[in-house]
Amino acid sequence: MAGFGFGWKLHGDGKHLGPGDIVRPGERLTWGRTVGLGAQHVVSMIGACFVAPVLMGLDPSLALMASGVATALFLLTTRGRVPSYLGSSLSFVGVSAAIAGQGGDTGTLTGAMLVVGACLAGCGIAVQVLGARIIHAVLPPPVTGAVVMLIGFNLAPVTAATYWPQDQWTALATMVFTGLALVVLRGFWSRIAIFLGLLFGYALSWVLDRTAGRIHSADGSGKVVDHWRVDFSGVGRADWIGLPHFHGPNFTGSAVLVALPVLVALLAENTGHIKAVGEMTGDTLDDTMGKAIVADGAATVLSTAFGGPATTTYAENIGVMAATRVYSTAAYWAAACFALLFGLCPKFGAVVAAIPGGVLGGITVILYGMIGLLGAQIWIRNKVDFSQPLNLVPAATGVIIGVGGVSLRITGDFVLSGIALGTLVVLTSYHGLRWLSKTAGTPQPPLLDGGTAGYGAEPEEPSVPGGPGRGADGQDLP
Repeated sequence: MAGFGFGWKLHGDGKHLGPGDIVRPGERLTWGRTVGLGAQHVVSMIGACFVAPVLMGLDPSLALMASGVATALFLLTTRGRVPSYLGSSLSFVGVSAAIAGQGGDTGTLTGAMLVVGACLAGCGIAVQVLGARIIHAVLPPPVTGAVVMLIGFNLAPVTAATYWPQDQWTALATMVFTGLALVVLRGFWSRIAIFLGLLFGYALSWVLDRTAGRIHSADGSGKVVDHWRVDFSGVGRADWIGLPHFHGPNFTGSAVLVALPVLVALLAENTGHIKAVGEMTGDTLDDTMGKAIVADGAATVLSTAFGGPATTTYAENIGVMAATRVYSTAAYWAAACFALLFGLCPKFGAVVAAIPGGVLGGITVILYGMIGLLGAQIWIRNKVDFSQPLNLVPAATGVIIGVGGVSLRITGDFVLSGIALGTLVVLTSYHGLRWLSKTAGTPQPPLLDGGTAGYGAEPEEPSVPGGPGRGADGQDLP
């Protein structure tokens, strides 16, 4: 079973972790701690996993169940080398609106996403056959760093416009508590700081409801009203056990054409996530990149075939790994099992849905920022020189477009924006400018001035008469 990624080695005694320790994908902590980390992964992704299908008119319980199955399929396909969670993709939210505007229903949407998933799996097969060099040629470090950064920072408006306004003071308190837990706590407790932050925020919201009463602020829909921070009314109405709503896909050419451009963003997103995980684990993961893309495409096909949303590797969980430095795939198997079981429990879904928006605002400020800064880490480790216009211009324009939510209307029904448009701009501008530069033989002098480009560099020690210095060969002089 070790060949399928199940042969985890216990990390040390499984209980104690030093300040610089990391738990690798093939390792695990004690099963109790591993299950706890799996629960943290579920909690960290649950908001987006529920939000995406709700925005697209799909069943969130089915999305949660599909995410568990998709994650298990992903871990099996990559043989346990790539610690990632597959949740509902937000890349198709704009597509769903366009398809609805054409008169399509949820079956039409899932049919279009199924075709995109099949195409994604086909691209993964090509990468696996031709090698990761094809990805490196298309997505070199200046591009992948920019894509990872805009993926993370593109999520910032979700925090700023949806979660934080619901209860700004609880969001601030949750953010401070989580930051302190990450920095001050030690061992296992620091590794589950995100989960502790959620519990703290949940409890604080409940206490404020009892002591301060209702809050006058935006609710989940964005309408400013008087409302309770924690609303358990849905929990009481929900059943303990129940199946989600299934439906079959429909296929129309116009809907598929609207959805296909998202394939570019999905390829870049998957590659960026794999690169980010590789940076964190110290494993390049190049030989598994094709398998990972195939797994994501196959998982999307499987999910949409039953009426669920498209899936993708989740940046939220990459943020959790960055915070905990526990990369064990055993924790992801635990998370997948939780998601599968919780998808069959409507009451659990109601409890999760009752997490106050302010709490999610405090948590996502930290998580989304961590994701974005992983892009900067890719640039730093690969020594990307931003004094060169070829590196600077595509990254600068793509990140601003992705973060700012700039949109480009192609037709009356088809609009590119956010991650998709930012990714396209980075890709096309980098490779286009590179080809033009080589064709024209144009030199690439530093775009930034010398003082800025050299900022932070160690100053050279001048040779002092009678003191130490260096000769022309670089050797120390007496």
